[in-house]
Amino acid sequence: MSETKISVRDNGPFLIEGAITIVDSEGAPFPTPDKPVIALCRCGHSANQPFCDGSHNGCGFESAERAPS
Repeated sequence: MSETKISVRDNGPFLIEGAITIVDSEGAPFPTPDKPVIALCRCGHSANQPFCDGSHNGCGFESAERAPS
């Protein structure tokens, strides 16, 4: 199994690299794009939930978490 990496983008989505399956609350899988990186919405404004559609750019979403050092 390959490694999966989740990156937190400042004021943007979670970027997921690697093999994943995304399921809804009933366990049904979402079709995932055949891309090396998938972006998941954090702002809550995407019309393509749970995926990011860039809506964070126009809704004023701000978030810049940092890992503890």
